[in-house]
Amino acid sequence: MAATQYKLYSYRWVVLAVFTFVNLTIQTLWISYASITGLAAQFYGVTDLQIGLFSIVFMVAFIPLSIPVSWIIDTYGFRIAVGIGVILMGVFGILRGLAGTNYNLVLWSTIGIAVAQPFLLNAWTKVPANWFAIEERATAVGIVTLGNLIGTALGLVLTPILFETLSIPTIQLIYGGIAAISAVLFIIFSRETPPTPPCPPGMEVRALMLDGLKHAFTVKPFWFALLVSFIGLGIFNGITTWIENIIRPRGFTPTDAGTLGALMILGGVIGAVLLPALSDKQRKRQLYLYIAFIGAIPGLIGLTFASTSTLLFASAFVLGFFLVSALPIAMQYAAEVTHPTPEGTSNGLIQLFGQASVVFVYIMSAMQTSEGSFTPALLLAIGLLLVSVLFINQMKDPKPLA
Repeated sequence: MAATQYKLYSYRWVVLAVFTFVNLTIQTLWISYASITGLAAQFYGVTDLQIGLFSIVFMVAFIPLSIPVSWIIDTYGFRIAVGIGVILMGVFGILRGLAGTNYNLVLWSTIGIAVAQPFLLNAWTKVPANWFAIEERATAVGIVTLGNLIGTALGLVLTPILFETLSIPTIQLIYGGIAAISAVLFIIFSRETPPTPPCPPGMEVRALMLDGLKHAFTVKPFWFALLVSFIGLGIFNGITTWIENIIRPRGFTPTDAGTLGALMILGGVIGAVLLPALSDKQRKRQLYLYIAFIGAIPGLIGLTFASTSTLLFASAFVLGFFLVSALPIAMQYAAEVTHPTPEGTSNGLIQLFGQASVVFVYIMSAMQTSEGSFTPALLLAIGLLLVSVLFINQMKDPKPLA
């Protein structure tokens, strides 16, 4: 009798699709200035750092909003919470396109989009928990992650191409319009829960809440997982934010920056499929974190010094393959080592620490030389990858649960 009280509905894929779409569009809005930083600075009559703020404010806003937003998700459900986020995203996305050459209006509109982001990112585990069987949830989260990465790649590669024929406000209006369409689709097609639960009672996964935080912070290896995530996401966010500035002094173009970003994301997508799968199969987390962070070092060295497009693009692919694949492995490690803390809690904290890495994004700008070179900052990033290896040494694999 109990077995008939829960089932899977095919509509879960519709809910996942519209949720993935809004995550894709907000990432495009986040990163859409990064590959044309210099051109945008000229257009608005401001500095490169002021253009970088369009990316940085997303990370800054996430830090104070993350836990309150997660409480809203847990208390009122993801449909209401994400609905708030997508309305903000759609409205301010369009307003940013309508702001024209007024930098201050563009910045305030960007802050509005940034406020929306935690409502989307912190529901990554809640949506699969409500609609999917436990053995499908990792796949569902992986699909949302893929949409997130594709959105970043589109923002990096399409913007300089569109800039050849369109103005910056027009490009932003197009992005804002697509974001608004994704918001409308989410509001129309999303549902909080299926008619009957997708799993037996007690197997639901909760979103980030205050429950479980106390236990998680008593687990020493979890602190090392947070530090490793802080460094890894800090480097990734720093490179994507300053991608055009990094390669500009070597004579590369904004289109090259877009291609570099797309190849880094492509490598990341492939790596995020392969390495975590191998980690799951062998039940080894520490080994594959070693592989991810050590493997990222040659890619980062190439990105720092490459003077030819072939070497630059190959280095970007290698860097993305290893660095991006570390995040899902670190998340799974954190979930296992902090058991019985809810998975959403440990993963949400890693997202929070990753966004806190905005400090590294600013440090990269502060370390820029008078000639515009980011080489000192990138050498620091290489050093931090080496430090991460020492942290990983303290992250022993947890014993399998009985």
